[in-house]
Amino acid sequence: MNAHDRTWRLLNAPVVPTLLRLAAPNLGEAGARVAFIAADAVFVGWLGTDALAGVSLAFPIFLVIQMASASGIGAGVASAIARALGGGRQRDASLLAAQSVMLALALGIATTAPMLAAGPAIYRAMGATGIALDAAVSYSAVIFGGIAAVWLMNTLANVVRGTGVMTVPAAAVVIGEAVHLGLSPALILGLGPFPRLGVVGAGLAVIGCYVAGTLVLLAWLLGGRGLVRLAPEGFAPRRRLLADILKVGGPAGLGILQWQIATVAATGLIAGFGSAALAGYGAATRLELLQMPLSFALGTAVITLVATATGAGDHGRAARVARAGTLVATLIGCLFGLVATLLPAGWIGMFSHDPAVVAEGAAYLQAVGWSYPLLGIGLGLTFAAQGTGRALGPFLAGTARLVVIAGGGWIVATLGSGFTGMALAIAGGTAVYAGWMAAVRRVSG
Repeated sequence: MNAHDRTWRLLNAPVVPTLLRLAAPNLGEAGARVAFIAADAVFVGWLGTDALAGVSLAFPIFLVIQMASASGIGAGVASAIARALGGGRQRDASLLAAQSVMLALALGIATTAPMLAAGPAIYRAMGATGIALDAAVSYSAVIFGGIAAVWLMNTLANVVRGTGVMTVPAAAVVIGEAVHLGLSPALILGLGPFPRLGVVGAGLAVIGCYVAGTLVLLAWLLGGRGLVRLAPEGFAPRRRLLADILKVGGPAGLGILQWQIATVAATGLIAGFGSAALAGYGAATRLELLQMPLSFALGTAVITLVATATGAGDHGRAARVARAGTLVATLIGCLFGLVATLLPAGWIGMFSHDPAVVAEGAAYLQAVGWSYPLLGIGLGLTFAAQGTGRALGPFLAGTARLVVIAGGGWIVATLGSGFTGMALAIAGGTAVYAGWMAAVRRVSG
């Protein structure tokens, strides 16, 4: 299918079937990413408690970078390329692809240097000592030494998504995870011809995963099957095109960091209510962690469709896609809200049989369950805004959410309102986020 035919379909095919068709492959990708997170912990756990503790300090920092590259800067890449193709600017789309690769490599270097230099001090400040500290430093040196592969793979995946192709990035992620699942046991334990490398092997398997995905995506783009090409002339810095990527990708990347800070703040405050509350909270939030990948699987399709329509000047279609995407995201939230409201103890019981943990976790879910559909509304509107090239509104909405959760949670903790009060502060932050995005949507039309 040539560029004109594919773009025509994105601009003219029925909205809901097209949206769901584009989102479907991303569900497989989301599953592979979940498997990646779970499998890495299992494999490292074979080395013992100290190794797992050390890796557990470095891995969350890695995940923030992974999310910032995939859903932050990556959103800017997909949005810019789709808007260019929608507007018939084929050459700009190819130039944007090359600029994206340059940006990814620059960000990879910018991430590597400080983490290699400051990593040991960071882990010591986080409380690591002895064998756990050694494990954290060794693992960190490998994954952050090769972090450019993470930036590059996630950027190339969003280059392809911006053209309206979702199966190739999904396949790259799945193939990469297959490499990870094969390499990790072999390199960690020294199976077959491989030496026993312990946590260093775990780190090498992670980087191998992203290198494999990068090669799949490069093969697609360089093989001439994509709607954009990586031509040598595109690798000279072009301020206008970089600005087009960063006007969405910059705020979106900072927004990812906001969500992580809010999670850390909430966890720290909840820890003050005791171990049962903290364990119950940890089990309960796994429900929300399932909602997020499903929503982001939808979101990449929303961004591409809205951006293509916006680039073509078809603002009516962009609005219809935004409404459809927000509706589907809300329905996803309703599903999780029903589980939280009607089956809270059953959900928590899958992770703990401690009556105190089940009671605390169930109380939390019943207090926040009503906010999950609102989270869907906020996310749906965020994806639509990113597709139009406007990311300031979602960033400010995320800031308001962070303030409500951190500030409201602190007030609740100070007044002694209990764990349920903290849960309501978290739900209130979600409501503010959704309300802010709805207001932005009304103002912008």
